This record gives sequence, structure tokens and C-alpha cells, in this order.
Amino acid sequence: MITNTSRLHVVDALRGFAIVSIMLLHNIEHFDFYYTPENIPAWIASIDTIIWDSLFFLFGGKSYAIFAFLFGLTFFIQSNNQEKRGKDFRARFAWRLVLLFGFGLINSAFFQGDILTIYAVIGFFLIPVAKLNNKTIFFIALFLMLQPYEWFSYFTALQNPIVDIADPVSWSYFGKMNPYIEGNSLIDTFIGNLTNGKIAVILWNWENGRVFQILALFMFGMLAGRKSLFVVSEKNKQFWIKTLIIASILFIPLYFIKNNLPNWIAFENILRPLLTIETSWTNIAFLLVLVSGFTLLFQLKLTHKFLNLFSPLGKMSLSNYIIQSIVGSSIYYGFGFGLYKYTSPTYGLLIGIVLSLLMGYFCHWWMKNHKHGPLEAIWHKLTWLGTK
Repeated sequence: MITNTSRLHVVDALRGFAIVSIMLLHNIEHFDFYYTPENIPAWIASIDTIIWDSLFFLFGGKSYAIFAFLFGLTFFIQSNNQEKRGKDFRARFAWRLVLLFGFGLINSAFFQGDILTIYAVIGFFLIPVAKLNNKTIFFIALFLMLQPYEWFSYFTALQNPIVDIADPVSWSYFGKMNPYIEGNSLIDTFIGNLTNGKIAVILWNWENGRVFQILALFMFGMLAGRKSLFVVSEKNKQFWIKTLIIASILFIPLYFIKNNLPNWIAFENILRPLLTIETSWTNIAFLLVLVSGFTLLFQLKLTHKFLNLFSPLGKMSLSNYIIQSIVGSSIYYGFGFGLYKYTSPTYGLLIGIVLSLLMGYFCHWWMKNHKHGPLEAIWHKLTWLGTK
């Protein structure tokens, strides 16, 4: 159990690091609108490729996973605080998820790739397992992380491997994005994102194994809270060192296999589920490298001051996530400046860096005068509505 009552600043910083990495990714992909501008010079195109591959290698499939992991940790901290007062947090948490879903719908209107609504729905599955013992939760989470549905699809495909299969269903919905993203109507963008776009993202998360993975990460985060893994101690330091070493060793063969699976398996209906499984495991291995590495560096005097700059951004992660969707869509979509037509990944990265610096400055200024971020304050007040 967490016995240190002080705020876990490393968790805030880690969450802030994740929000910045998401900002950079969203900018190079025009906030989910993949478009290659015309007449890009060859030298810029080569830099574009390096930037795209590097950022997705570092953060693609990992940044959202950090949020999922910390979501479970936060659930434990809040539950544990209420338990110390003799209260059961689960009903209040359910209401908190309903509020999060509302925030997610607002965010979805601007950015169809919203993850808040998905976290809100999947978060309800934490409620029935919250009182289970550590071992039971661990094995449930491990089972989910193994991607059981994809294994079912794989063994089903083995029965008839030659059958042609259709493209993922989500692709057809993503293909319908162009009219309302390119158009100059904000209302049409809202309608398109909340209907066609929402279906596309839900299907995409299911097709890519994210549903099982998110719930597993929620549970592992809850276990990390129970084990007090982010409290500074020599024992935890050794744990994170071992995690960093093991995860790094596992990542190398997993990454190699992921990149070579398409060369080894000719049948698409067999390849697709295996690639989903392999990609999921590869991302989790690198996620552990990022989390353990960040946690260890946060404890070093040499790097602590710099990494702690991410803390105010992490304390305001909900506000930052939604604000970046509003600002980003206004920059790139047709209803705003329409820069998707002119910005390749190189320029998107530069814009993302500038926005991240501005966001960081705003968060540092805000947190000097407020206990919560603007949307966090609203979420907090509504969460405890009806209590003294």
C-alpha cells in the first residue's frame, strides 16, 4: 500500500511526458487526417520519413498505454484514500467515468481519435475486480494482455488459411473522413467526428487489440499502486532497474519478429491476428522501457530538474488533452487554417514542439495559482457533487 501521503511527482511528470509525446504524434499526423502535401522537396521528404518513423517507434502505441497504466494507478490511489476514511469509492468512480465520457464526447467533436470515451467505458470493468486479491488481478490482466480474441481468430484461420479476408471494417469509415475534414464547416466536422469518426475509432481499437490491452494496463496500474512501486525506495529502484533490463532484452526479439512476420506468413487471415498480438507485446515491452527509464532518471539529481518540468503538464493532463484537440483541429482542419494541405511531418513536428512549449508555459503559470487544472477542477467538483 502507498503509505507516503505526499503527491507522487514522478507520476505527474510521467503523465506530462506522455501528453507531450501525444502532442507531437498528433501534429505529424494532422490530428488523425493523413494527407501528404504536394510538391514537397526531396530533402524535406527524406527528413519527413525519418521523423515519422522515429516518433512512431518511440511513442506510437506507447503514449496512450502510459495513460492507461496511470489511469489504473490513479484509480487505486483514489480508492485507497477513500478506504482510509471508511468509504467505498466504486460508486463515485462510476459517476466519475460518466463525467469522463462527457468530456470525451466534447473532445471527440474536435478530434475523432479521442481515447477518453473508450477509457470511460472500459473503466467500468475495474469496478468488479477492485476488491480482488493481487494474484487474481494479475492473472486476469495477464490473460487479457495475451490477446485471447486474436488467438481465437488465429486458430480459426488455421482451419482454412487460404480464404481471402476483407480489409478491416474501420478502413471504410476512415475513408469517408475527407469531406467533413476538408470542408470549412465546423458543424459538419462535429457531426462527422461524432458519427462516422466515432465508429471508425471504436472499430480500429477493437481490430488492433486495444480493448483487451487497455483493460490489462488499467489492472497492472492498479497493482503498481498497491505495491507502491512509484514511492522512492531502494527496493523500488532495484525493481525498476530489473524491469528496464528485462524489458529491453525482450523488446529486441519482439521488434525483430514484428517487422518480419509479413515475410514469413503468406496468408493474410493468419498474419493479421498474429501481427496484432505481436505488435501489442512489442509495444508493451517498449512501454516498460520508457516507464522504468523515466522513473529511474527522475530520481537522479542530474536529470530530475528537467524531467520535473513535465509535472505541471501531467497535473493538467485532461485539460491539455482536450485543449490540444481544439487547437490542433483548428490548425489543420478545413474549418480552421487548413494546414493539412501544406504541412508534412517535419513542419508538423515543429508546430508540435512550439505548442508543447506554450502548453508547458501555460501549465506552469496556472499551477502556481490553482490546485487543479481548469477542466480537472470541474471534474473534481462534479465527482464529489452531493458531499460536504
